[in-house]
Amino acid sequence: MTLKIAQVQSILENTPQVIADLLSDLDDALVLSNEGGDSWSPYDVLGHLIHGEKTDWMVRTEIILGDNEDKRFEPFDRFAQFQASQGKSLSQLLEEFRRLRKNNLLNLKSKDLSDKELERTGIHPEFGAVSLRQLLSAWAVHDLGHIAQISRVMAKQFTDEVGPWPKYLTILNYTPSE
Repeated sequence: MTLKIAQVQSILENTPQVIADLLSDLDDALVLSNEGGDSWSPYDVLGHLIHGEKTDWMVRTEIILGDNEDKRFEPFDRFAQFQASQGKSLSQLLEEFRRLRKNNLLNLKSKDLSDKELERTGIHPEFGAVSLRQLLSAWAVHDLGHIAQISRVMAKQFTDEVGPWPKYLTILNYTPSE
């Protein structure tokens, strides 16, 4: 399937509301719990998404589309949310994510990207050359993955309470690779 920018934008537009719908008005035990070890809570995931809005997707889009010959991306700090989110309420994070995403999407839409521009490349610190098409597709998939992660982490808080049903509740049987 070839990237249709409208499909990517639709996913990206929906994400803040989907996450708000999943997390609003929930008990802190669900929002702040994780899967053990170094895994992330839904609160942590939201902080991670906010950090990406500030330092990843659109910043890299601008590098790819910019006139500068140096197309190297800065490495992304996947753990910056632990410090950046400290002291913020869930509602503050939800609003910040909504605002940042809205602004980033307005910026993205204003570019009216052509197929030629979607094939332009930047240099990822791990992967090497990546196209704007790949970057934007990864942004949408990144959102979907974290929506699934939030759902999974919350579902696992009910593992003991569901009795014999885990056999049929596959979300409870998933083990994250990280």
